[in-house]
Amino acid sequence: MSSIAARFRAALEEVGDPSPTGPELLPSLLARACARTLDVDGAGLSVRAAGQGRLPLGASSTTADLAERLQFTAGDGPCTAAERHREPVFAATADLQRRWPVFARLLTGQTPYRAVVALPIGETLAGPGALDLYFTDESAVTSLEVFEAMAVGDLVASALGDAAVWAPWAPEGGPAWLHGPAARRRQDVWTAAGRVAMARGTSPPAALELLRSAARATGRTVDDLAGDVVAGRVGPADLRPVGELPPAAGN
Repeated sequence: MSSIAARFRAALEEVGDPSPTGPELLPSLLARACARTLDVDGAGLSVRAAGQGRLPLGASSTTADLAERLQFTAGDGPCTAAERHREPVFAATADLQRRWPVFARLLTGQTPYRAVVALPIGETLAGPGALDLYFTDESAVTSLEVFEAMAVGDLVASALGDAAVWAPWAPEGGPAWLHGPAARRRQDVWTAAGRVAMARGTSPPAALELLRSAARATGRTVDDLAGDVVAGRVGPADLRPVGELPPAAGN
């Protein structure tokens, strides 16, 4: 454990320390340190926050960030399973296609990743979390030292907990790392789902599924589509799920 801790600290120093004015960037730095320590192609951190659903905290790269948004757009995947069951999930391409075909299609179509390992991490102040590890070569999954990866996950949870105690909290409430760019973008999804539910007379969960389906139909992530709904560029009546055609003129 000490050697893993030393390697993780060294990796964190190499990727840079969070500045006093940007503690919300801590999860991204931790994700980059995870990827470097474990020698994987990408890493992402998320939590299931009470009353807010799943929040992405940070990722090691823009591609890893996209992978999380694709999984959320699909509605299910390895990370969700790891958070739900609190057990590690190992998924090569065939596993992804069998268990989560929608996510598999999105992931392999829009990223170079071909395998995912999702690990539950110790519960943070916000709720249960997960560490996603991404691989461009699915055969590399067998080289992952699982106990080392779990230890790194524990170090991440500890770092987030320490930051919650010692770093200033955000004006919105909670530690600043709960309000980074990815988490703020996800908040637009909940806002958009509420607007769609009200406008179309449906429940927020049903509205979320409509947003997801409409996003997949147009080749977008639900986060991007929700941003357009919140900004008024797309109206609730404009949303069409996969396979649904717009009404004919006069109907």
